[in-house]
Amino acid sequence: MTRITEVAAAVIERPGEFLLAQRPEGKPYPGYWEFPGGKVEAGEDARAALARELKEELDIDVRESSPWITRVYAYTHATVRLHFFRVTKWDGEPKPLEDQAIRWQRIGAADVSPMLPANAPVLAALALPAVMIVSNAHDMGVEKWIAKLADLVVDEKVLVQIREKEANAQQVQHILSRALAHTAPFGSRVVVNSDSGRFPQCDGIHLTSRTLMESAARPAGMLVGASCHDERELAKAEELGVDYAVLGPVKATASHPGATPLGWDRFAALARDRAMPVYAIGGLARLDIAEARRNGAHGVALLRAAFG
Repeated sequence: MTRITEVAAAVIERPGEFLLAQRPEGKPYPGYWEFPGGKVEAGEDARAALARELKEELDIDVRESSPWITRVYAYTHATVRLHFFRVTKWDGEPKPLEDQAIRWQRIGAADVSPMLPANAPVLAALALPAVMIVSNAHDMGVEKWIAKLADLVVDEKVLVQIREKEANAQQVQHILSRALAHTAPFGSRVVVNSDSGRFPQCDGIHLTSRTLMESAARPAGMLVGASCHDERELAKAEELGVDYAVLGPVKATASHPGATPLGWDRFAALARDRAMPVYAIGGLARLDIAEARRNGAHGVALLRAAFG
């Protein structure tokens, strides 16, 4: 059996940026860049290990951190399980105490190298916006929905899911083309719900739970997400290697009136230690982002509250 070393890793964030550290001489992969953190000692809680390591490495005192994703990676010298936390509040100014270089990086545009090989999917996940907009153009009216989306993406980068259950392929294509015309210039990406078919000009596909469970392999060459409602579906999403999952409903919602809400405790238990970021969905608004992150969510997916 492979021995796994537990590691706590920090995504230390300030608006639009995060911090990376360079491994010093004397450690495996010297000169490579990584997220700060270190080994979890026997019997130690990962969050406590994170706080200890950041004090020792950077001389900061963590005031607010939230669980995010967990990745397992086999290096030549060890197999590690990396428990990533997003650190958003701390006391002190980060400074290197272990002869390591540190550098702030723009989210989605890291420019240091070489990077530890385990970091590629982590950087991709970090670049996903905190808000997913799920379309309801059929209910709102296409013109009104497109106009609101156009106004929003000028100031905020979002992930847009075109999900129009009542529309045919031609109508979905019309909504998609118009959405892309507004989102692409500002860097927001658009995925299409798998029930609507395949549209090669979009950025990716969002698998319904049914399509997810029927899939033998991840669709190639695109951003891939999945709707999940329970442990079995989340496990399948991890098996396929999707880029993100959407889990819910967290609260009662008009779009799924017969569904039993998970509540935040159950959401947190299901989302914990997942390899991909998980969005919370169901009866939520932007004001729920902080609560969602405290419970392990990457962000929130919004339907009726998208433009509120």
